[in-house]
Amino acid sequence: ADSKEISYFASKLCVASKKQKGTEAFKAEAAEAAGVFHLSDGTVTYSKNIYKKLYPASTTKILTAYIALKYGKLTDVVTVSEQAATQAGDSSVCGLHTGDRLTLEELLYGLLLKSGNDAADAIAEHISGDPESFARLMNEEAALLGATHSHFTNPHGLQDENHYTCVYDLYLMFNAALEYEEFQTIIKASNHTASYTDVNGTQVTQDWETTDRYLNGTAQPPEGVEVVGGKTGTTSDAGNCLALYSINAMQEPVISIVLKADSSDNLYSVMSELLVR
Repeated sequence: ADSKEISYFASKLCVASKKQKGTEAFKAEAAEAAGVFHLSDGTVTYSKNIYKKLYPASTTKILTAYIALKYGKLTDVVTVSEQAATQAGDSSVCGLHTGDRLTLEELLYGLLLKSGNDAADAIAEHISGDPESFARLMNEEAALLGATHSHFTNPHGLQDENHYTCVYDLYLMFNAALEYEEFQTIIKASNHTASYTDVNGTQVTQDWETTDRYLNGTAQPPEGVEVVGGKTGTTSDAGNCLALYSINAMQEPVISIVLKADSSDNLYSVMSELLVR
C-alpha cells in the first residue's frame, strides 16, 4: 500500500505519556486524577494520574450513548422492561415505568441529562438484548477506541470493583461520542421535556434537567469559556466526576476530565481551573 494512504490509529488523537504535566502550576489536590485535551492540535496541557484505574460512576453513560448512536436509530421505539424500570433505591432514575414506550432519542436525553439508570438499562436491552450482553459490547467498543485500561460490567456506572476506567480512556470514549452531532445536541441542553406513552397508551411528559452545574446555572465557567456540555458521575467509591466539552477563549475545542474529586464544590472548582489551562 502507498505509505501516503496509511492512517495511523492515533494520528488525530491527543497522546500523553504517564508523566504528570502542568501539576507544578496547579496541584488539583481535591481530585485523584484530571486531564485537559486540546482537540485541534492534539496537545495535553494538564495531566494528573490520567492512566490510574478509577471508578467512573455515571460518566460510564458516555460510552453507553456512543454505542446507542453507533448501533441504533434515534427514531427506534423502545418498550421499557420491568428489569429496566426496577432500579435500586439509591439509583439516579428518569422515572420510567414498565411498559413505557419512548424513542431512543428520548432515552438518550434521560441518560445524559437526568442520568437515568433506567434509561441506561432500557438502551442496553434495546441494543444487545440484556445489560450483560451490552456490557460485553462496551468492552469490545472500548478496546476498538484504544481504551485498554478500562473494563465495564453495566451500562450506567453503578459501583462494581470490575467496572473501571481512567481519565485517558474516558477522553477517548468522549472524543468518539462527539463525532455524533446528535450527542453534541443532547449534552448542550440544560433541560428537556420528554414525551412518550405509558403501558396504556396514555401520553406522558416529563421535564428532565441536566445534572451539569455549568449548564443548570449553579456554577459559572471562567470568563471567555463556553461550556458545551458533558457528563457527571457520583458514587461513594468514585467520588465526584465530570467529563466536559468546552470551547476555550481562543475558540478551540477542549475535553477536560476530573475523576474522584472529594466534593461537588471542589469538583467544579478544579474543573474551572482546568478550563483555562
